[in-house]
Amino acid sequence: MRDSIVHIGLLLPEVLGTYGDTGNAQVLCRRLRWRGFDAEVVPVGLGEPVPSTLDLYLLGGGEDGAQALAAAHLRKYRRALTPEAVVFGVCAGLQVLGTRFRGLDGVDHDGLGLLDLTTEPGERRAVSELVATSSDILGHAPLTGFENHLGASKLGTGSEPLGQVVRGTGNGDGTEGAVTDHIAGTYLHGPALARNPALADLLLTWAAGQALPALELPEVDRLRGERLARRRRTS
Repeated sequence: MRDSIVHIGLLLPEVLGTYGDTGNAQVLCRRLRWRGFDAEVVPVGLGEPVPSTLDLYLLGGGEDGAQALAAAHLRKYRRALTPEAVVFGVCAGLQVLGTRFRGLDGVDHDGLGLLDLTTEPGERRAVSELVATSSDILGHAPLTGFENHLGASKLGTGSEPLGQVVRGTGNGDGTEGAVTDHIAGTYLHGPALARNPALADLLLTWAAGQALPALELPEVDRLRGERLARRRRTS
């Protein structure tokens, strides 16, 4: 956090914002304000330069054409994403944060190289609820959301999975998402940070540079528990 306000960058929401992913910015903003922090969402549109002064950068999902367009634009501003920045990508955003992704037309596109991950089209589209057990970074808490993607992502040695799949497809090899330092990505929609408050708070802890006080939100915890219970009964 560079000053008293946490600046949350919402990158290219007009092309990377399917399935409510832009709501992740509002979730982070609200969770900060509940704790007494000032927070501001800064939309950065296609064609606009990506500022290096933001504390947290969000990328959502998008179709193949939109994803390639977004990657080409963001590559021009790769240096804006400094080592201090926190970056979170969902679905297409996850793939763009990787080193390379291949479209349905067979064309390879360079990613931003912030995650050690490559993506190619899988054999069939994954459309379902996705449940995973998170890695050590989130204390093995359950992660939940829905997925709608054809991509199969393979992690290199420079990144760790965000979790292990319990139900659904995720990366396609039993793992879900990826994390390296303060960079994380997932196939979870929902939006992901509304359905997974521990993940939201992990990003905020990174951005604030300090531990955050716990939030007592019993209604949120109850609804999350009911959703997870239903998933277990139908799995």
